[in-house]
Amino acid sequence: MNITIISVGKLKEKDLKLGIDEYVKRLQAYANLKLIEVPDEKAPENLSPAQMEEIKIKEGERILAKIPEDTHVVTLEIKGKQLTSEQLATEMDQLALHGKSKVAFIIGGSLGLSEAVMKRSNFALSFSKMTLPHQLMRLVLLEQVYRSFRIRRGEPYHK
Repeated sequence: MNITIISVGKLKEKDLKLGIDEYVKRLQAYANLKLIEVPDEKAPENLSPAQMEEIKIKEGERILAKIPEDTHVVTLEIKGKQLTSEQLATEMDQLALHGKSKVAFIIGGSLGLSEAVMKRSNFALSFSKMTLPHQLMRLVLLEQVYRSFRIRRGEPYHK
């Protein structure tokens, strides 16, 4: 399976980078993995709704430019569907069974995703109803994708 994670913004936190590097290494045995960062827009504190939308549109265009047409897109959204780890593993298994070998997970910027990116999505996934830092979501997502492969293969993994 070919998995791409497209995220807005550059990862700067050293500790998060170490964790991400560890899961990238672990996932090499299961999938071809590509991490893509697209630049984020400067977002001062007191933006108008129109300015917020403009930022999401610009970031969304950068995201969409990185998604090949034949890719199954999973967006991370607060309003998405919440799954257990086992359910995510089943979803990934179903994608593979249906010949969808290219999957892109999309992590938006601090303001979220543009309408165009959400329309391109095949599945909206939520890890929580809480807002989580998009930088942290890269690590959480990689861990859950890794866990999915372990579950799918019946391999042990801590609970």
